[in-house]
Amino acid sequence: MSNETAFDIRRVLAALPHRYPLLLVDRVRSLTLGEEIHAVKAVSFNEEFFQGHFPGRPIMPGVLQIEALAQAAAILGIETLELAGTGKLVYFMGIDGAKFRAPVEPGCLLDLNVSFLQKRSRVYKFKGVASVEGKTTCECEFTAMIADPPA
Repeated sequence: MSNETAFDIRRVLAALPHRYPLLLVDRVRSLTLGEEIHAVKAVSFNEEFFQGHFPGRPIMPGVLQIEALAQAAAILGIETLELAGTGKLVYFMGIDGAKFRAPVEPGCLLDLNVSFLQKRSRVYKFKGVASVEGKTTCECEFTAMIADPPA
């Protein structure tokens, strides 16, 4: 595989165990193995969470923005370590410095930019920034672990 690549939805589904309604990555625009990923979530009014968050003023919950960043990081980690198809899972372990800068509304493309900060044998630290049209909506650092699925 080349060092920089893009994924359509079929390849995203092959890399992640998530499915509707919790799959929050629609496409990978670029992925540089061992370094960074730029993924995209197309935010649609049909998302289930908009029914209750908030009627009359639909806004994507900040925790789901962080989850989308974590899913992008999972793709980066799984692809970097060549673990796609092995059944290995990426588990969220911690979030640091989460800041929410602007609302995410239906009809936008949410850009998900994640890079490695630290790599250890099974534990990784990432920096994630979500944005819409270049304006940051959410940023954080988070830690994840690659592990076998539960027995």
